[in-house]
Amino acid sequence: MNAHSLSRYRAEWFDGAPAARRDVLAGMVGTFALIPEVIAFSFVAGVDPQVGLYASFVIGIVIAFAGGRPAMISGAAGSVALVAAALVHSHGLSYLLAATLLAGVLQIVFGLLKLDVLMRFVSCSVRTGFVNALAILIFSAQLPQMLDVTWHTYAMIALGLAIIYLLPRIPSPITSAIPSPLICVVVLTVISTTVPMPLRLVGDLGRLPSALPSFALPQVPIAWATLTIVAPYALAMAAVGLLESMMTARVVDDLTESTSSKARECTGLGLANVAAGLFGGIAGCGMIGQTVGNVRYGGRGRLSTLVAGVFLLIVMVPLRPWVAQVPVAALVAIMIMVSVSTFSWSSLRDLARHPKVSGVVMLATVAVTVATHDLSAGVAVGVLLSGVFFAFKVTRLMAVEVAYDAGSDTRIYTVSGQIFFASAEIFADRFDLRDTARHARIDLTDAHLWDITAVGALETVASTMRRHGMSVEIVGLNTASAILVDRHAPLMRQLGA
Repeated sequence: MNAHSLSRYRAEWFDGAPAARRDVLAGMVGTFALIPEVIAFSFVAGVDPQVGLYASFVIGIVIAFAGGRPAMISGAAGSVALVAAALVHSHGLSYLLAATLLAGVLQIVFGLLKLDVLMRFVSCSVRTGFVNALAILIFSAQLPQMLDVTWHTYAMIALGLAIIYLLPRIPSPITSAIPSPLICVVVLTVISTTVPMPLRLVGDLGRLPSALPSFALPQVPIAWATLTIVAPYALAMAAVGLLESMMTARVVDDLTESTSSKARECTGLGLANVAAGLFGGIAGCGMIGQTVGNVRYGGRGRLSTLVAGVFLLIVMVPLRPWVAQVPVAALVAIMIMVSVSTFSWSSLRDLARHPKVSGVVMLATVAVTVATHDLSAGVAVGVLLSGVFFAFKVTRLMAVEVAYDAGSDTRIYTVSGQIFFASAEIFADRFDLRDTARHARIDLTDAHLWDITAVGALETVASTMRRHGMSVEIVGLNTASAILVDRHAPLMRQLGA
């Protein structure tokens, strides 16, 4: 690490007392936002809640030091839990821990190879759809806590939302120093303990951990058969975790108007998941709802990420009896606020202003993600549609103008635009291969050949014309296209290419 990187890393940790105070308080808010989702995701994966809570604690500690995106909160996430569920049901927790270790190793390799550049293929429309879908999923995840309950729950949620949104409007030292979601948790907990009413409490969601996590290797046979069982799940967990973390990091970049090292985030996540597997936890990744909440309430540095992890352990073990009394309504209110702030409301207005294809990509990403609850599926569909629309757009930019010089009996084809696998066939169809002219000149001055499909199309056109008795001259190849022709169609040089 050079001097500039070291200075930047130090600033990400210690940027003055006010920033440190904001990071600590925002991280505490992030912790309370973590608890209900981690417990719920643990049930999705088919493991005890403490497995998810241990994972979130370990991942939060490691990623705070090793991650590439300050202020990002990572933990046991639903996308990874969905992948892990089948393995747990078929082979048990030990195989899940082994898959977690392997997934972490794969993510480390991904980061070291700097394959994060693949994220450049994710368009703005896909990212917007990803964010909007997550906002919808975050809100829908709260619905089970609002069903089959009495009016007391709705009253407490309404009070919690009032505290979250209205308290910051009251100027006072307390409201400016302490995030309103944290005040919401304290106030609603005091009310529920002093005024008995039928409310669900955090303690009702599942067994909370009563001791610190301990180091242990997964109890699985060290054999090729074990690898064949866990490898497919590990690869899926690694891919889904990286995708969600990279998308979350990009969202934080946009919110904070800053940049981050995506390659380092990949390796950091891998190290965190290896540590989680060694301490009895499930694999995790960046959690956009909790991260957005952290950023909205002032979290900017690595300290907020560290506090979220450490405070989770503090509230889960020493303060477990108190945390068990926190009403779920307080956590639901916080997550509703997070979902509202996560959704890109301006994207609805942009549907009418932006190109229709961008809107289609965004809506498709949202629809697939919400329908499948699989972030990777939604993003994959969005990226695929973006690629298809881009290919159609580029093909329309390719043109072939035809002219005839009677004096020399030459048919002149002037080509402009990009010729690649998607436009090569259209390019070839623009030529009259049975032309009666004696000569043909193909002018590529304003064109570019991108791949071997383009070179093959040009070679086919030229050779077919020659077989029909025409002399063919190719002019105007730029340097990059000429190199491609020399490498894959050297006989083309006979035509003047």
